[in-house]
Amino acid sequence: MTGVATPTRPAAPPPGPPGGPPKAVGPQSPPWRLIDRLGLAACWAMGILFCAIAAAIVGYFLIQGLKYLRPEMLWTRPHQGFTQAQTGGLSDPLLGTLLVGAMGMAIALPVGVAIAVWLSEYGRPSALARVVESTIEAIAGTPSIVLALFGTLIFSSTALGFLTRTSAGVVFGRSFFAAGAMLSLVALPLVVGSTREGLQAIPQHIREASYAAGKTKAATTRRILLPACRPQVATGAMLGLGRIIGDTAIIVVLLGATLTFEPVGGTWLLNTLKGTGGTLTSYVYQASPTGELNQPQKAYAAATILLLLVLVLNAAVDVVHRRARRAGSWNS
Repeated sequence: MTGVATPTRPAAPPPGPPGGPPKAVGPQSPPWRLIDRLGLAACWAMGILFCAIAAAIVGYFLIQGLKYLRPEMLWTRPHQGFTQAQTGGLSDPLLGTLLVGAMGMAIALPVGVAIAVWLSEYGRPSALARVVESTIEAIAGTPSIVLALFGTLIFSSTALGFLTRTSAGVVFGRSFFAAGAMLSLVALPLVVGSTREGLQAIPQHIREASYAAGKTKAATTRRILLPACRPQVATGAMLGLGRIIGDTAIIVVLLGATLTFEPVGGTWLLNTLKGTGGTLTSYVYQASPTGELNQPQKAYAAATILLLLVLVLNAAVDVVHRRARRAGSWNS
């Protein structure tokens, strides 16, 4: 009689050590060398020092400027006086700052976007594209005083005499037109660089899908690419505007840096643009303790207004970036 073999159970594994199975230990990074630790500490120190310097500058000028800044200074024109309380306000320099900013960006924004689109989407002929890229980089690194002297050479010619003050056949070459045109070159590299960055961040398959739908390259650029990189265009425009309103050399050389507007002709607005004037930067330059006016209280007040304008522009740039990140990226 044969018996039926019963399956045997496998032997239980021996009990492991108390506390559960040992955890797998991943690869550990080697300890930092002393020179690496010193380098990291130096980076932290430089970053903290930079933030402290920026905070000290902003805090000092806000404290000093708000001490002397009065609301009536915003709508009172500057005029001569024996004391600083009798020299009026800052209305003309403030309007001059807004005017040159609007004129400079009216030129730099469309030209910069057009150059960026051509370099990113077309780039033909390639030799010309390389020359344009080098030219943009050269303009970005050119001191503003050099641009001011170049603008003087251009706008002092007889052919452009209708844009500036002219007397007995002599073209002075100083006007809001001249200053705005040369200040646009200061903002142009920022607009081009920011717009190109936005266009290059758009994946190629977006363009291919538009071409497959029957759209031309021009229609794709106008209807898809440019609306998609609108945050980068706005960022470049605001950064360029900040550079324009903070420039001094071009204003002093090409605008005359007078305290009040000195129009030319009788046509409204055109006479102001053909004439001379000043901005907040030139007012600070003249009212500083080493300037011609020697009115430090008014210099602090004008510098505070200028600083607030720059802070508002930087805050706007940060808001644009945050909204763009919140909307998502093409790679997400």
